[in-house]
Amino acid sequence: MDRMNWTEIEFILQGLSEYPKVEKLLFVMCLMMYLVILLGNSTLIILILLDSHLHTPMYFFLGNLSLLDICYTSSFTPSVLIHFLSKKKTISFTRCVVQMSVSYTMACTECVLLAVMAYDRYVAICNPLRYPIIMSKALCIQMAALSWGMGFLNSLTETILAIRLPFCGKNVINHFVCEIMAFVKLACADISLNEIAIMLGNVIFLYIPLLLICISYIFILSTVLKMNSAEGRKKAFSTCSAHLTVVTMFYGTILFIYMKPKSKDSAIDKLIALFYGVVTPMLNPIIYSLRNTEVLGALRKLMSRHWFWRKG
Repeated sequence: MDRMNWTEIEFILQGLSEYPKVEKLLFVMCLMMYLVILLGNSTLIILILLDSHLHTPMYFFLGNLSLLDICYTSSFTPSVLIHFLSKKKTISFTRCVVQMSVSYTMACTECVLLAVMAYDRYVAICNPLRYPIIMSKALCIQMAALSWGMGFLNSLTETILAIRLPFCGKNVINHFVCEIMAFVKLACADISLNEIAIMLGNVIFLYIPLLLICISYIFILSTVLKMNSAEGRKKAFSTCSAHLTVVTMFYGTILFIYMKPKSKDSAIDKLIALFYGVVTPMLNPIIYSLRNTEVLGALRKLMSRHWFWRKG
């Protein structure tokens, strides 16, 4: 078959077309979760910007994580919601590539950012006296910029390799979104280079950050267990519990998706991937806020100030 021009290509996102009633239910669930993501993460960003008590490295990185989650879910959720309600589930080549590259950028960036946040917790607990010197404002900005920059460069490399492939007519993506592996499998050419690049990207952005996080927490655990004060141990564990929960949820779900055997019903795999994409960003601000007295205090302060202005 002849190679098609980009302008001629339209992809069909299959989703769960065979289960229209399930799609209506998923629309309601995903819409509610997306609104919670926008509200929760934007509230956290506003609190971190407005409250001077939250102008610390930990909350600086947390603000980056919240912004990242908003960008990640916004790259595909509106499109998924529209497709849940429409019979024509098509997406142009350009929109598909943009969706794929933005979501891939955010996923890679989050992997690096979670490792950076683990290093921040390591310094705070293992070197508390030197923490303000080591985690300077300049270093925090550089580490955040490195996270975003690495995610962008990896996504750009993968995307360029993908769009150079010839497409000859196959256009059904068996997913809710334009996922990079599903995208390249539609090409009518050898995709071994793409598979190697994606596998290498997984090693660099998935396994290496996870290894660094594990090493950081081994040192943290060793330091905490040496503390004589039970109150000190409790405080140290509480400062790490939210990050550790987010890491476990984020990497646990990814590793489950990648390492579990493919089920006979592909609908199950698609649902797992979909809920991974919206549940984790929805829970992140809740996990960081639920038992965090500083965040809750900043929220109460903001709400009382708003109530005072309205009353005045």
